[in-house]
Amino acid sequence: MLIEDSKMKYGMVVWKNHERKILLKKYDSITVLVQQLEEAYHKKSWHGTNLRGSIRGLSLEQICWRPSSKRHNIWEVVVHCAYWKYIVRRRLTGEKHGSFPLKGSNFFIRPIDKSESAWKKDVWLLDEMHYFLVEAVKKLSLSDLNKNPKKSKFTNLQTISGIAMHDVYHAGQIQLLKRLQK
Repeated sequence: MLIEDSKMKYGMVVWKNHERKILLKKYDSITVLVQQLEEAYHKKSWHGTNLRGSIRGLSLEQICWRPSSKRHNIWEVVVHCAYWKYIVRRRLTGEKHGSFPLKGSNFFIRPIDKSESAWKKDVWLLDEMHYFLVEAVKKLSLSDLNKNPKKSKFTNLQTISGIAMHDVYHAGQIQLLKRLQK
């Protein structure tokens, strides 16, 4: 159990954990959530390959490969992740349906155009949706984190944490799809 030492120095809180002292930098929850989003997506993290890293340097053959006819390929997983970043941002901001640039929802059949430029366009969409999500999170107040978006049983805090975990889950899925191709 962590017990606050009650001494606050230079933005640091000293915690006592039995005999050991652990120095933790004091962060607000928004900063921590943004850091989680960034690590899950494209920043260095302890858990290994993040979502953006999992798709780096792949060939068209790799991103279009399916483990079986009714399973998703890497390209479809990437667009799925972009879509859910959009959905979470929309829930946080109260934005209405219909602004995602692709028709449909959840999973999108890919490739439609099996070209490097089409792949780069969808990766750019993923990058863009990530950027807009992070910007929306940065604009939240701490009290917003405990609120539930309309028609949701989860708080904004749970939703933001969930989308970070969603990125890590799909990064692992992509790593597995790459491994299965060998």
